[in-house]
Amino acid sequence: MKITLASDHAGYDLRMKVKEHLEKKGIEVIDGGATTGSEPYSYVLAGQKIANDILEGKADRGIAICGTGIGISIVVNKFKGIRCGLCSNEYTARMCRQHNDAQVMAMGARVTGQAVALSMVDAFLDEPFAGDRHAVRVNDIKAQEEEFFK
Repeated sequence: MKITLASDHAGYDLRMKVKEHLEKKGIEVIDGGATTGSEPYSYVLAGQKIANDILEGKADRGIAICGTGIGISIVVNKFKGIRCGLCSNEYTARMCRQHNDAQVMAMGARVTGQAVALSMVDAFLDEPFAGDRHAVRVNDIKAQEEEFFK
C-alpha cells in the first residue's frame, strides 16, 4: 500500500510523526506540503496534491492534515471521484472506510493528540470497505458526481 501524505504548516509536525509511523510499518509514503511548521503553506495546495496523487493512481490512500482538518477536507472533497472523511477519533476513521469507502482521511493537528492521530491512521488503513448496503450509498454519491460535475 502506498500513502500520499500532505499538510499545511499547522499540520507539519503531526505529518512528520505520521510519516515516521507509516515508514516504521513498511508503508511507502509520498510526502508533500509544508517544508516547515513556521513558514505559511496553504492547505489548498496540500489538499490538491493528495487528491491528484489518488486520482493519478500514484497512491492507494491519502492522509490530509491542517490545523483543524476542516479546510483541507473541503479541498480534497472538491475533486470528482474522491471521498475524504474528516476524522476526530479511531471510530470515525474506521467508519469513513467501512461505510463510505473514503480514500482520504483528514485530521486537525491543533485538535488531535499524537497518540489518537496514530491510532486513527492505523484504523483508517486497516479497515476494509463493508460493501453491501454501503456500496449502494457510495454508488449514489458517484451518480451525484456524474450529474453535477460534468
